[in-house]
Amino acid sequence: MRTLELMVESAQEYRLVLVTGPSGAGRSTAINALEDMGYEVIDNLPLSLVPRLVEGPPIGRPIALGLDVRNRDFNARALVELIDRLTQDLRISLEVLYVDCAASELIRRYNQTRRRHPLAPAETPAEGVEREIDLLAPVRARADHLIDTSEMSPHDLKAELSRWFDRGAATRLAVSVQSFSYKRGVPRGVDMIFDCRFLKNPYWEKSLRALDGRDAAVADYIRTDPRFAPFFEKLGDLVLFLLPAQLAEGKAHLSIGFGCTGGQHRSVAVAECLGNLLAEAGWPVSKRHRELERRAAALPPAQQGETA
Repeated sequence: MRTLELMVESAQEYRLVLVTGPSGAGRSTAINALEDMGYEVIDNLPLSLVPRLVEGPPIGRPIALGLDVRNRDFNARALVELIDRLTQDLRISLEVLYVDCAASELIRRYNQTRRRHPLAPAETPAEGVEREIDLLAPVRARADHLIDTSEMSPHDLKAELSRWFDRGAATRLAVSVQSFSYKRGVPRGVDMIFDCRFLKNPYWEKSLRALDGRDAAVADYIRTDPRFAPFFEKLGDLVLFLLPAQLAEGKAHLSIGFGCTGGQHRSVAVAECLGNLLAEAGWPVSKRHRELERRAAALPPAQQGETA
């Protein structure tokens, strides 16, 4: 298996980062930050021209492509199909970066700058924000890296990007911890997966059903399961043992997934606990909860800021 991985890595000639997200979330800031890190940056290239980038000889440095609704031939289905096509090309190491933001914050930013939204030039920014969030939903679901800038300054965003994409940060390993529901399938690009369905399920407690694993009451309930403490102790020991080994192997980032039935309680709580443990140990770590994000995306834009 390791031999196959080495063959794939040696065959990869291009590192390609697709940068997208709703207008006003910070995509331009992200593109500029990647350029400062040494990436070859191309912004708003028509989707139909992207495959031509890998037809010529490698340029010797990674490429960052900025893609959004302003692209001439942009549509979400075409972008998802492009992601699938590039993923299957063994010459390409592809990563999709989605720079996100709560709808309420996007509206506030547009009102503050008095700019027109590209999808609602003659209407209110709120209408454009709502349309764009709906349009980009399938692309957001395919992201390898999701950064929510709702409470970030441009400086904070650049620092977060540096943790994940700075080519000079060879001595660091960035870790992604995420939760998911087995009903919706295993997320792609995950290096290690742990099944949390053996733990006590807060769903069956009426007072906890509407909450999620980020809530202290839910986490405390799961910790009362006598199997939780030994499980988490062994989990922490295993991951803290493996991270230096993965770093020594040359990995730049590692993704760890936790699954449960609905992706709302147990997997979320365990992912939060491990993320906090790794952060306390000094590892750069980000947390993502796929099903909670999907649920938030299904809400009207005016309510999304309340759940972000």
